[in-house]
Amino acid sequence: MQITMVKKRLASGEPCEKCAQTEELLRRRGLWEKIDEVVWAIEGEDDSPGFVIARRHGIDVAPFFVIRDAGGEETVLTSPLRLIRQYFPAAPRTASKPSDEAEPRAENKAESKAEDAVAMAARFERADPIEILRWALGRYGDKCAIAFSGAEDVVLIDMATRIGLPFHVLTLDTGRLHAETYAFLDEVRRRYGVEIEILLPDDEALCDFVGRKGMNSFYQDGHRECCAIRKVAPLRRALRAYQAWTTGQRRDQSPATRAALPVIENDAVHASASGKLLKLNPLAAWSYEQVWAYIRKHAVPYNPLHDADYPSIGCQPCTRAIGPNEHERDGRWWWEHGGTKECGLHVAGDGI
Repeated sequence: MQITMVKKRLASGEPCEKCAQTEELLRRRGLWEKIDEVVWAIEGEDDSPGFVIARRHGIDVAPFFVIRDAGGEETVLTSPLRLIRQYFPAAPRTASKPSDEAEPRAENKAESKAEDAVAMAARFERADPIEILRWALGRYGDKCAIAFSGAEDVVLIDMATRIGLPFHVLTLDTGRLHAETYAFLDEVRRRYGVEIEILLPDDEALCDFVGRKGMNSFYQDGHRECCAIRKVAPLRRALRAYQAWTTGQRRDQSPATRAALPVIENDAVHASASGKLLKLNPLAAWSYEQVWAYIRKHAVPYNPLHDADYPSIGCQPCTRAIGPNEHERDGRWWWEHGGTKECGLHVAGDGI
């Protein structure tokens, strides 16, 4: 087996940021010597060897890996984590780890108890979000799911990729999303080389609901029943397979329901098959401005609807652009007055 890594060199002569991060990850895992060849795609030089290989395989991201087996067949991977899982499953995670990461996973540890979740929240209250995420991924790995839908969630995916530990991504497809949102999901998948688990509503429940009430009954009797079928129930089923999950919620998103949001909590709505489910909100203390500062700094992909005054994006029939003096959640279920502006994913008893 021969592994070729294609890296991008910028016009400044430096490697692209993601290429440098990937090399650092492989070195930490003790795997850099397993890379047989490094080929450069040089910015502004379309005939450089790396760009030639990229065109041959139809790849438009860097870095990526070409694995050639003994028979000459080539496999292309854009994710270093997938490379490690598929070809080096016994490799150590890091050469050295903070003490929290060195602990075994907490399937039956004290952190599953409510009082210890409170203690962990206090411990990490002032921590940088990436440190909260590093602790969670070190403890739970791919038994920790990142729930992905909006800009905040892609910030978490970007951070998780930089950390270099296993994680899982899931997203809800209600069947009523914007075309831009579906394209955005594919862009995130390509950019980070991650698999995204798509959660769909139960066919029988959805057909019964639509048959009884039509496609847009929520304009007359509220969004909760529709959200319960299309969002709450699929997520509840999926999370039973995990021990922890991570959301992009922020306290300033909703003064009515999220003002006291802890960075770590026991999930009051969902549970794992083995009992309590830990819920992490690493961006709880961040503001809208901090989220977008991170996106701009790290060139994180985002839904183009954000540029059209959609700060909070849900299903197409239930989301509109907001005006200059409106709160970011005012574009969600705008025909409803009062209430919590929640679908039931995060607030117990809402949406059921």
